[in-house]
Amino acid sequence: MGDKNQSIYINKFKDILEEPYLEVGSKDYGDRENLRAKFPNKKYVGIDMLSGKNVDKVIDLTLPFEKIDKKLNGMRFSTIFCFSVLEHCDNPFMMAENLTKLFKPKGKLVLGVPFSFKIHGYPSDYWRFTYEGIKVLFPSIKWHEEDCYWHTSKDNDFRKIDKDMGKEIFSGKYHRDRGNFLKGLSMDLLKIPKSLGLYNEILSERHIFVPTNIDMIGELK
Repeated sequence: MGDKNQSIYINKFKDILEEPYLEVGSKDYGDRENLRAKFPNKKYVGIDMLSGKNVDKVIDLTLPFEKIDKKLNGMRFSTIFCFSVLEHCDNPFMMAENLTKLFKPKGKLVLGVPFSFKIHGYPSDYWRFTYEGIKVLFPSIKWHEEDCYWHTSKDNDFRKIDKDMGKEIFSGKYHRDRGNFLKGLSMDLLKIPKSLGLYNEILSERHIFVPTNIDMIGELK
């Protein structure tokens, strides 16, 4: 699993997520919460490209589906977790297609992907995603739009997906117009160092993108 906010996101829907569970990218690198521990005494399978702690099956989800199905002994899942994995897949369309075939009827996909984030390789890092892009990758999933968010690296900092996703906007008026007067004041104060020529590499821009992940939940149509 990815960061702490993704754990918080899963907790929000825990009561409606049924077994058996499949966790994609389950290897425990020692720096993440154990997702399996949230569902004790349940049917749970963790898969990864690499063997290691918390990995039940080593599976490449871009292989022909027949090979994947054989490794999983024909098992189908009511819930699939896929957090911070798709960016490391060199063929995300094939992976998405194969994942969809592993669902039981009305199975739920709980997904987390980076929108704006540093390069990080396990072992490689290929992609960044938008909300609309994910819908193209998974055309057979009906997304619960009211439950799809983006979050920053700050704990519990979830926001609704919109055109300003991931932006830190250097406009006091922008924030005041949205009722955030304190944030508007702080942005106005940034005009002082800008007038002195300080931090021009940042403050000369209208906005920057902060580390941002998208969290989505949907159901097989």
